Amino acid sequence: MRPRPQPPRPELVRRPAGAFGWLDARLLHDDWLSRLGPDAVAVLVLLALAADRHGASFYGRERIGQALSLTRAPVDRALARLVELDLVALRPWRAGLPDGVWQLLPLPSSRVTRGGGPVSITQVLAQLGLES
Repeated sequence: MRPRPQPPRPELVRRPAGAFGWLDARLLHDDWLSRLGPDAVAVLVLLALAADRHGASFYGRERIGQALSLTRAPVDRALARLVELDLVALRPWRAGLPDGVWQLLPLPSSRVTRGGGPVSITQVLAQLGLES
């Protein structure tokens, strides 16, 4: 058995301090990162870093964009993707407002989102507009 690789600077091993994180390792291991794309990953990380103990963040779209050096359109697309995949939920401040409380949701137990059960390849092709 090979010895476990050692970090290059073992005297500087990172230890949790202060706030805590909300990122599940399955984001990497279950291929969520590639499904999200770079902007949605950045927004998810920001929301995770800003989240309180309930997984809630109060950052608005403008503040998210400023923190990530993104314009409004990519922020809107990223948030829509996160909501679509049931990774984030939004409770608007008031009806019709685009911002409010963003809540990080637990990762679905499989790669199928909570929006429904397993989907056939025919259904997927139809949703993509590839079925004749």
